[in-house]
Amino acid sequence: MLTALDVQYTHGGDGAAHAAAVVFDSWDSQASAAEYTSVQSPVTDYEPGKFFQRELQPLLQVISKIREPVETIIIDGYCHLSTDGAPGLGAWLAESLPEPVPIVGVAKNPYRGSAHAISVRRSDSKRPLYVTAIGMDLQTAADCVAGMAGAFRIPTMLKRVDTLARESAAP
Repeated sequence: MLTALDVQYTHGGDGAAHAAAVVFDSWDSQASAAEYTSVQSPVTDYEPGKFFQRELQPLLQVISKIREPVETIIIDGYCHLSTDGAPGLGAWLAESLPEPVPIVGVAKNPYRGSAHAISVRRSDSKRPLYVTAIGMDLQTAADCVAGMAGAFRIPTMLKRVDTLARESAAP
């Protein structure tokens, strides 16, 4: 099983992080097998260059709810930030897990120094996704993301986890 993770934030009085996980059978799945959400409050403020400090705990919290065996985790972000291996969210997550699990980072925007990521163009999109990986061959990870279900730039399961996190954060 694979799981895609995402986090959305509410601001104001609660300042909460709403994490979501969508579990699915294979890279070309069109529907989820299970879905999970969790809420963490308060959350730390965003600090440039330290994105992981805000995202890591909500992701670990929602991962703790998953009952299915997870073979690969897909995150919205980078595993490494540069060719020299500067850790991104995926690296911090990998280090925090009790057992090693391959992590694939799928970012929507380029990061300075992101030449190490493989650009994946899906469908007719002119804008690529940027794929990085830990515990999996990078080209294999990029091929898997390219082959995910969905006719648009963002694969169906990644769109679903984004929607689930947004719905959880909605008033």
